[in-house]
Amino acid sequence: MVREQLAARDIVEDRVLAAMGAVPRHAFVPESQRAAAYDDRPLPIGYDVTISQPYIVALMTQLAAIEPGARVLDVGTGSGYQAAVLAELGAQVFGIELIAPLAEQAAARLAALGYTQVTVRAGDGWQGWPEHAPYDAIIVAAAAARVPEALREQLAVGGRLVIPVGVRDSQVLLSIERTATGFRERVVAPVAFVPLVQPS
Repeated sequence: MVREQLAARDIVEDRVLAAMGAVPRHAFVPESQRAAAYDDRPLPIGYDVTISQPYIVALMTQLAAIEPGARVLDVGTGSGYQAAVLAELGAQVFGIELIAPLAEQAAARLAALGYTQVTVRAGDGWQGWPEHAPYDAIIVAAAAARVPEALREQLAVGGRLVIPVGVRDSQVLLSIERTATGFRERVVAPVAFVPLVQPS
């Protein structure tokens, strides 16, 4: 997977490639999906949500420029795969997942795999997790109609927010860096994510 799907494309950071190779993706998908665990495509994990394809996880991780000891917010934790990749890079990870059973399963799975520097809770990703802010990076695994203001506010100066923005048929991946005077934003690529749902 690492050699053919990631390094052969534009994933060039050795640390990111090593982290992707270290995380057992098959442990983060349902048993019925394990034969396809290392295919470069999203897979269903229940509750009408998916685990992102490996290339997109690697790309978002590379854009976030994670350094050891970084404090990272993982929005839309799902099965916990992205959080595990971040932990492999030495980050302290705070994962937030709207669907409570998924949050509970992710927390148990990550703990069983030894990712003790990851904390997961159920909650509204639009609001982030202000108690642990500011974050050196925020990665969002669901598409928002607009960039949530709370996530901008919780980003440290010099930190990066990587988020898909748009509606289902028209989404782009944004990389947003907070500077001393504001935010610098760039469009990275067209993408397709499940929506970032706001609780009613």
